[in-house]
Amino acid sequence: MIKFLGSFETFESLPRAALPEYAFVGRSNVGKSSLLNALVGQKIARTSNTPGRTQSINLFEWDCVMLADLPGYGYAKASKESILRWAARLEKYLLNRSQLKRVFILVDSRHGLKPSDIELMEFCNANAIRYQIVLTKLDKVKKSDIEKIKAEVECAVQKHGAACANVCATSAEKKTGIEELKREIAKN
Repeated sequence: MIKFLGSFETFESLPRAALPEYAFVGRSNVGKSSLLNALVGQKIARTSNTPGRTQSINLFEWDCVMLADLPGYGYAKASKESILRWAARLEKYLLNRSQLKRVFILVDSRHGLKPSDIELMEFCNANAIRYQIVLTKLDKVKKSDIEKIKAEVECAVQKHGAACANVCATSAEKKTGIEELKREIAKN
């Protein structure tokens, strides 16, 4: 069962809970909300083709865990002031959310790791924040390229101490990799 707990504009307004929490973050339009919808098997998170649509921290309770849909980073149709505010909120969330068990950094498989993704990985490494890379939109790349893309990202991830070695490859549209992602959440 899934329950929407709310959209929160500030870190201080987030509810405290004893449940383990898993955050989904990535560049704008990487497919965070779509992946969450596929993960829980129903439309809970609002999706949009407009970069920067998710502007708050959206929390959901699902099968005895909390899921956080975080605003994207990188390109967004928003003011610089809004983007800086989102970045500060993300940093505060990552550094201070005590029940946070893992951050899933979503990366569009068509583009691979971008400088903003690597910057977030380095931030997580420097602050001992456990994270895992999740490739999205696998249905948008040639099947023959999938293993190469995954291997390149896994090679890059090996250089980062706070990263989980396993890179999940997913497609929200085709439901590819969703069961693997569920197992990653269940084993923590």
